[in-house]
Amino acid sequence: MIIIGIGNPFRSDDIAGLLAARALRDKVGSGVTVLEHDGEPASLIAAVEDAGAAILIDAVSSGAPAGALHVLNVREARFDRRLFRHSTHAFGVAEAVSLAAVLGKAPAAWWIVGIEGENFEPGRSVSPPVLGGVKRAVEAVLRKLNELGQ
Repeated sequence: MIIIGIGNPFRSDDIAGLLAARALRDKVGSGVTVLEHDGEPASLIAAVEDAGAAILIDAVSSGAPAGALHVLNVREARFDRRLFRHSTHAFGVAEAVSLAAVLGKAPAAWWIVGIEGENFEPGRSVSPPVLGGVKRAVEAVLRKLNELGQ
C-alpha cells in the first residue's frame, strides 16, 4: 500500500494533500509507504506502478464547499477530471491516473481522496475549512486502511 499526498506548498490550499500525508506518516503501519509528491505525472505513475493498492490525496476544485471531501474508487467510479482543474501542470493528476490505467501500470486497488480547496493563488496560507478537510481526509484514509487490514 502506498499513500501519496499531492500538492504545491506555494499555492495556498493546494498544499492540502501534502499536509494530509505529513499527518498520516506516523499513524500508519509498517506495510504502508507515505510519500509527498508534486503531482508530476511520469514520476507519479512510477510511484504507484508496483503498488498493490494506492491512495492519492489532493486538493480539488468542483465548486463544493471548501473542505468537502470527495472519495473516489478509481476502479469503480467515473473519474471526473474537472476536480483537478487547478493542477500546476497542463498534464496533471487526472491524466496520470488515466494514463497509468492505459499503460497497465495502475494499482489493482486505487482511491483518490480529494479535499475541496478554496484558494489556489500563490501564497502559503491555508483556508480554515481546508484544514478541517485535511483532518477529515486523514480520518477517511485511516478508516480505509483499517477496512483493508493495513
